[in-house]
Amino acid sequence: MSAAREAILTTLRRQLKRGPLSDESRSRLQQRLAQPPRHTVPQRGLLPHSEQIGLFIRMAEQADASVQRLSTSAAIPAAIADYIQRHNLPSELVMAPDPSVSELPWAEQAHLRTRVGAAGDQDKVCVSPAFVGIAETGTLMLLSGAQTPTTLNFLPDAHIVVLPAERIVGPYEDAWQRLREQQVALPRTVNLITGPSRSADIEQTLQLGAHGPMQLHIIILDHPS
Repeated sequence: MSAAREAILTTLRRQLKRGPLSDESRSRLQQRLAQPPRHTVPQRGLLPHSEQIGLFIRMAEQADASVQRLSTSAAIPAAIADYIQRHNLPSELVMAPDPSVSELPWAEQAHLRTRVGAAGDQDKVCVSPAFVGIAETGTLMLLSGAQTPTTLNFLPDAHIVVLPAERIVGPYEDAWQRLREQQVALPRTVNLITGPSRSADIEQTLQLGAHGPMQLHIIILDHPS
């Protein structure tokens, strides 16, 4: 353990008025991390997978996201070009370095100007993949990392997310379980996004785009390959 980390933990222990964990407490904590208990799951999350997809779409649309289903990944660039045109968005877009989006046939859409990498203040449209979709609330789980910069989730005005249908799960418990199974270590950030950014803090008037994108468009891909 680094000296800086030990200094932070020492400060926290002092504020909590306790010392280091006992061997028994440490053992219980390690056992809980190794075998996390499942918590209460709403009945609507316990559906066959085909019905989970339908539930995810309904819940996402109720949260003001738009949803489109495509059969193959090759159709994604044309669908995004059409979405950009219909919503009068800029033809420049930034996309995640993840091959599931960066290696699509973008060259077929010659009028689009694409860039791969993290988003900046100047970017208005972005494309990124989702780790999973959670049907019970229509929520996307997005992970931070070199292939999926977190700035894509918050800086552009329009966020387009690619979600393979096979990655839609019922409850949150299944989403976290899949993350534990497929990640060697948890990412630094896990973003759970339901619909466009919104706030009603000012006079209880709903404002879209308060802390992030004003538009969220989800492309559900039935056949990723």
